[in-house]
Amino acid sequence: MQIKLNLLVIGGDERNIEVVKQLKNIGINLQICGFEKVANHMNVDHRKLSNVDYENLDAILLPVSGTNDEGKIGLDPFSENDLFVNKNMIQNTPDHCTIYTGISNTYLDQLAQQTNRHLVCLFTRNDMAILNSIPTAEGTLEIAIRETDTMIHGAKVLVLGFGRVGMTVARLFSQVGACVGVSARQPADLARSREMTLTPVNLKDLHNHIHHYDIIINTIPHQIIDDYILSKVKTTALIVDLASAPGGVDFEAAQTKGINTIHALGLPGKVAPKSAGKFIADVLIDLLNEQ
Repeated sequence: MQIKLNLLVIGGDERNIEVVKQLKNIGINLQICGFEKVANHMNVDHRKLSNVDYENLDAILLPVSGTNDEGKIGLDPFSENDLFVNKNMIQNTPDHCTIYTGISNTYLDQLAQQTNRHLVCLFTRNDMAILNSIPTAEGTLEIAIRETDTMIHGAKVLVLGFGRVGMTVARLFSQVGACVGVSARQPADLARSREMTLTPVNLKDLHNHIHHYDIIINTIPHQIIDDYILSKVKTTALIVDLASAPGGVDFEAAQTKGINTIHALGLPGKVAPKSAGKFIADVLIDLLNEQ
């Protein structure tokens, strides 16, 4: 499959390196910025942002983390200099140029609006989120094995939230022999967990059940495990929070109570960057084919 497009990749971790390899294999004309430390091994046109041919770009790919509120690129371990995305850069691209990012923020949203460019957040897509949940679940299992002194097989594990990540995490822990409970609000989610032979726990009754569990895994992106809920948690329990910052746990209260709590962010890029990068590339290639 050949896609005759001009694409700029700005910064990123090992996932974006894998994306570059996959895009190169299908004949996309690539320019990359922010990979000075590894550029000699990539055999791709590496440039400074000031030397990019913006007028002929069909698409721009940012790292999974996008930018900060000042336009600074995040996740650029291979760059020797700070990288910034600004309005002048985007205005110099053709009107059809599409900006792809993992996640967005106010800065990128406003930049796209001001320049009238299409902004695509890959990680808000169902396909990307589901694929990304696989290395997330594997990374969570690795943490659970490392941070506990008993087998996962037979351990009582509670997963908070039963969305795309929660379902994959619950399934994996169940498959390795854990006794898995699922805490959610929606009756449909509780019914699905029962169908999967998991134990449904209504979130409103969490305080009555959480003391039974050895490992608690949160996927809900707002504070669920507060000081009151923590008072019901066994002090020997492990809490792994997978929710985006600031997370779903009162970390200060957990520390005060001596409960081992880990905010595990960006697991795909840490435990399986090549596979995670291939997932990003697969979704991106489908989108590029539609441009």
